[in-house]
Amino acid sequence: MKLILPASILIALTGMVWAQQPAARGPQPPAPPLMECGTHGDVEILCGTRSPEDLEPTPDGKYLIVSQFVNGRGGGAGAGLVLLDLAKKTYSKIPITAEPRKDWGDAACPGPVIDAMVPHGISLGKRNGGTMQLYVVNHGGGRQSIEMFELKQAGGSWTLVWHGCAITMAEFNDVAVLPDGGFIATHPTSLMTPGNNADLMSGKPSGEVARWVPGKGETELPGTREGYPNGVLVSADGRTMYFNAWTAKEVHRYDLKEGKQTGVVKLDFMPDNITWTSDHKKMLAAGVKSARGDCPTGSGTPCVQQFGVAEIDPAKMEAKTVFDSEGKGALISGVSVALQVGDSIYIGAFSGDRLVKIGWKK
Repeated sequence: MKLILPASILIALTGMVWAQQPAARGPQPPAPPLMECGTHGDVEILCGTRSPEDLEPTPDGKYLIVSQFVNGRGGGAGAGLVLLDLAKKTYSKIPITAEPRKDWGDAACPGPVIDAMVPHGISLGKRNGGTMQLYVVNHGGGRQSIEMFELKQAGGSWTLVWHGCAITMAEFNDVAVLPDGGFIATHPTSLMTPGNNADLMSGKPSGEVARWVPGKGETELPGTREGYPNGVLVSADGRTMYFNAWTAKEVHRYDLKEGKQTGVVKLDFMPDNITWTSDHKKMLAAGVKSARGDCPTGSGTPCVQQFGVAEIDPAKMEAKTVFDSEGKGALISGVSVALQVGDSIYIGAFSGDRLVKIGWKK
């Protein structure tokens, strides 16, 4: 079944909001063609994927799990989860089987949608007992859901086993797994009136963050109504949540025990997804400079091709620039995630055919 999301979701996620506002933005030059695949100085472009919106490293550090978010651009054809072999620099589809389990997800889950799945945000973590669980925001198969998989090693590579799901009425964007089998997830546009996206890019509250508890279901976390809640993380002790307000260009810190926000940091780009650094002490946020064509630098280049990556200190809620694409050429369009692997950062996007790899020695 082809899934059609509300226009406001599709427009925002493809970075085409400016196309609805020609009077406000005026004539814009066409976006320059993206650079060719391969190595360009200290930057490497790894082509062969489709819309690699989110990334997770496998436990052995040899692969990246890539979420190909093709929703709205081909009806999901070519979407799915793939593995990037970091040594070979090749992509391959992740084998998936289904073994429904009552202790994973909601009892009302109707069953797997493996081939029809349109993945968005993903989160990998340990379940109580040590099982590796991968949760996937899904927009395919005729439902909005969190699909729940067990990650297993097989023959030097990795496979997924589907165990359950949780259905939602409003679209999720990103998810963070919890050891008890629950999760935190963002609803970016749940507060908006269907068909009215006039204020979507204003930075005003458009959605909220929710928590799903096994056996109890989903509830809104108070005080999380912000401008397009997007990427989300939870600290190792389960006490603190961090989430991005995409249109407000902010990252928020939230105390899950107290039920309140405890900090915020402002960025000079629109933070999409957020990841832990390899030492789990800092976070990386990445995103486009603007989802309109009006670059703040006045360069005239559509800002969906300009992006930033920032390192965030979660204790101080302070940020410093790791990478700014200005002057580096058209590397990638629609940046959504940055993930550290060793001395490198891999950068993904909600559109296009590539990941970008840059060096980073702290």
